[in-house]
Amino acid sequence: MEPNRPDPDELLKKIADEDARQQRAKLKIFFGMAPGVGKTYTMLKVARELRAEGIEVVVGVVETHGRAETAALAEDFEVIPKKTLPYRGVFLEEFDLEAALKRKPQLLLMDELAHANVQGSLHQKRWQDVWDLLDAGIDVYTTVNVQHIESLRDVVAQITGVIVRENIPDTILKRADEIEIVDIPPDELIQRLKEGKVYVPEQARHAIDRFFRKGNLLALRELALRRVAEHVDADMRRYMSTQGIGKTWAAGERLLVCISPRPESSRLIRATKRMAESLNAPWIAVYVENARALRHSPEDRARLEEHLRLAERLGGETVVTQGGVHIAQDLINLAVSRNVSKILIGKPRKPRWVEFFIGSLLGELVRRSGDIDVHVITGENEPGEKKTAPVRRPKPRLATVGHVMWAALAVFLASAVNLLIARKFELSEIVMVYLLAIMSVGLRFGRFTSLVASVLSVIALDMVFIPPPFSLAVDDFKHIGTFAVMLVVGYIIGNLVERVHAQTRLARAREQRILALFKLAGELTRSAGSTSMVESAIHSVANQFQSQVAILLPDTKGRLRGKNGEVPVGFSQDEMSVAQWAFDHEEAAGMGTDILPGAQGLYLPLIGAKGILGVMGIRPEGLPHWMEPDQRHLLEAFANQTALALERAILAEKDAEIERRADREQMKSAVLTAVSQDLQVPVGSISEATARLLGEKGELAGEARRKQLETIREDAYQLQHLISNLMDITHLESGALELKKAWVPAEELLGTAMERLKPFLGDRPVKVEFPANLPLVSVDPGFMEQVLVNLIENAHKFSPRDEPIEIKGWATDRAVTLAIADHGPGIPEGEEVRIFEKLVKMPRGRARSGAGLGLAICKGIVEAHGGWIQAGNRPSGGAQILLSLPLEAETANLKVQ
Repeated sequence: MEPNRPDPDELLKKIADEDARQQRAKLKIFFGMAPGVGKTYTMLKVARELRAEGIEVVVGVVETHGRAETAALAEDFEVIPKKTLPYRGVFLEEFDLEAALKRKPQLLLMDELAHANVQGSLHQKRWQDVWDLLDAGIDVYTTVNVQHIESLRDVVAQITGVIVRENIPDTILKRADEIEIVDIPPDELIQRLKEGKVYVPEQARHAIDRFFRKGNLLALRELALRRVAEHVDADMRRYMSTQGIGKTWAAGERLLVCISPRPESSRLIRATKRMAESLNAPWIAVYVENARALRHSPEDRARLEEHLRLAERLGGETVVTQGGVHIAQDLINLAVSRNVSKILIGKPRKPRWVEFFIGSLLGELVRRSGDIDVHVITGENEPGEKKTAPVRRPKPRLATVGHVMWAALAVFLASAVNLLIARKFELSEIVMVYLLAIMSVGLRFGRFTSLVASVLSVIALDMVFIPPPFSLAVDDFKHIGTFAVMLVVGYIIGNLVERVHAQTRLARAREQRILALFKLAGELTRSAGSTSMVESAIHSVANQFQSQVAILLPDTKGRLRGKNGEVPVGFSQDEMSVAQWAFDHEEAAGMGTDILPGAQGLYLPLIGAKGILGVMGIRPEGLPHWMEPDQRHLLEAFANQTALALERAILAEKDAEIERRADREQMKSAVLTAVSQDLQVPVGSISEATARLLGEKGELAGEARRKQLETIREDAYQLQHLISNLMDITHLESGALELKKAWVPAEELLGTAMERLKPFLGDRPVKVEFPANLPLVSVDPGFMEQVLVNLIENAHKFSPRDEPIEIKGWATDRAVTLAIADHGPGIPEGEEVRIFEKLVKMPRGRARSGAGLGLAICKGIVEAHGGWIQAGNRPSGGAQILLSLPLEAETANLKVQ
């Protein structure tokens, strides 16, 4: 089979995938750099042409923004009726997804893909509606601007200074079957703005001053063109892969340079950088790692690591790929998959006679390259440049004495067997027994022991079985060929075994790297919060690389700090300075790098999708374990995974904090609204009664005067109660509730609460049933009295005034429980838990007056004491609140004396 021939199974799978792609619903995006370039106009124009060809086109959403030309094109199309949804006191029209799915046209026009739907719609975003339409088999044409792409959000904000809130994920662009760029020059767009063809004049002037500055438009235009070019490039690669095209199409230049541990590779990298700059092309530095990499000396590995870092510093992409025996084919496969147009390689250094026997990488590349250009770069030093020392290979591992003894034993046993069978078998069978012994030794001990066994086998065969016996002389020179074959076979077997062992070690190393990354990902996934994630990352990296590890995060001033703001153990102030340099410059520094190499540790910047987060410091315990390229890449993979996970955790914490702030602001607004409403009645009543008392001229008799004063007292009590609730809820929300516990009888708490409620309850009957010797409870008397006041006050408000309020208490070995019950209408079904939430009021007719804070305060105070509170309805009618307070073991026997 030809080496460039594609795998039939893989090709069939690609063809099947492409068939499925062709059969699915089509998504076409009209893409622009900014509003006003004509996306909707172009979409409608194309839609009219398709309708003329017999395609069923229906309008889902088209926003004309008052533009007469666009509105004229939108006429005569069937339109999916919109649905009306309430939003903040008004009614808004929104796209009706259910109606569109029911109608199921052949092609649906959906303008403004990044639009956020009105609350109450089936989906939050319009792109989610589009996804459902595509899943239903409906082709969709839509429009979007480059600033709405999620991955470009930060770039757009940096360019324009405007944070775009409505975004679409990059996956919707990847799902698009076609992206059509709608483009006009920035000057023309600005002129359209001034003419009022994009926004009304006042908005246009504001837009020109901010978003639509010419520099912004030029940058956005480049972003849009680059994104569409990437989509076209992906389409071209997919087509080539599907059609089994095993060569590159030079639609754009892309360079690949082959590097190795040889010193000349640095010159190759610089030459590639210069060529890439002249061609304005991306480039890749590739090292193919195979079994031979295991034989590299420490100097070779260090030099290779330097070459990879050099390529990264010069702006290239580095790739360390796993290869086999045919390195040239591995390079060609990678070049084809990346659509490389030029391969750069250094001049061969081996003598011609060596290349004749073992082959030439350059020759193989040229023969297999096809349409890819191969450039050979000189490795000679420039004038005045210091010559590099030749690469020193490690000495081959020779067979030990023990291995030689095993080889001799195997040959001795083979000779013994041959002596037994010599009379019945030919010489060829005897030779096969010796070859079996050579193979056995080679499988166990490798190349050189196999070669020793071959030599011993030749000597044994000559002395025992080849005339004259017991002599190294040979009568028939045809046996010389047999000896040569035995030696060659032994050497080949040893080489094959050595290669298998090397590939096994390489596969084991790859497996260990993958397992290490898998474990790290698992630990980071299980971690909750940035602090826990940092600890998991430190533990994983420390165990993998046998080092002291610290993750340093910046404070508000951008200075790196360890856990709790302290310098980590094992890292001096000098090391912290190196870490700070790595953070400030977003570049690795310290041991094994060109930046501050005298440091005792290596410092890798943790860079997320939205910028640098911190620095990972690794200080080895002895010799560093990351100097080899594969280990260095593994360490960098650890750092990258940690950075991404840490960024997700920090963003989640920020989102949670924003939600908490929003909830607090909403709570403040709701409390102010509720309090303002509840203050109106007592304040108005007090004002009215006071005005009457001040305005009387002896007209009010004693009884009437007393009623006015009682009104003032009751309303003042309500105000005091409301203010007390506000203070309590503030303490609970801020976490500043401090309990001053004391051992108090439950009867005393109830008595104090009843005394406070006497003006409020009047002659309302209250039945109290407490058993004798009820244990003392450890509570804060003030807060617990407030709980009882709130609960009894609720029972009073919810039930008829002539029915008694029932209060019972009992104790178990673990808790004291109080029950406050009434004979009112009870709690509506399903509201038993919700009534303890803040600002929750019951439906009208059963509503408790006030701001809706009383029961929420009770729940917070009781839970702060370690107890629980729950609500329910009694079988005989009326509501009942159960309040349980825990008893500590050493005080459970304390009784009221």
